[in-house]
Amino acid sequence: MSLIPEVLAANSAFYRAFEKRDTEAMAAVWSKGSASVCIHPGRAALVGWEAIADSWAQIFRGTQYLEIDTDIRATELSGDLAYVVLVETVMQVNNRRQVVAKSMATNIFERLGGSWYLVHHHGSPLMER
Repeated sequence: MSLIPEVLAANSAFYRAFEKRDTEAMAAVWSKGSASVCIHPGRAALVGWEAIADSWAQIFRGTQYLEIDTDIRATELSGDLAYVVLVETVMQVNNRRQVVAKSMATNIFERLGGSWYLVHHHGSPLMER
C-alpha cells in the first residue's frame, strides 16, 4: 500500500493552514524538531520551530486575505521521508492591495509516530516572462 496519499494529505493540510492564516493548524503540520527548516521566497533560512512559527505569525498578521493554488509536479517517498515539488500561486491582499506571486516549492515530510510532519519548506520565486 502506497503512503503517497497520506503525504499529499499532509501537504494539503499545510496549504490549508497557510491559506486560512491559522497558526494552530500550521503548528499541527510542522515537526517541532530543531532541524526543521523554512525558506520563504527571497528570504534566509529559518531553522527550528520557534523561528518558523514566528515567521508564519508575521505573515498572517500582515495579510488580510490569501488564496493559494498548487500545481504538484513530483512526489517521492523513501522510507520515512517524502517530498512534494510544486508551483505555488499565492494571491495576497494587504492594505487593499492585491499581489499575486508564483514560487517553485519543495516540501519535505518525515513520518514520526505514524503521522507525516513538515520538516522542510523551501519556496523560490518564479519570474513571469
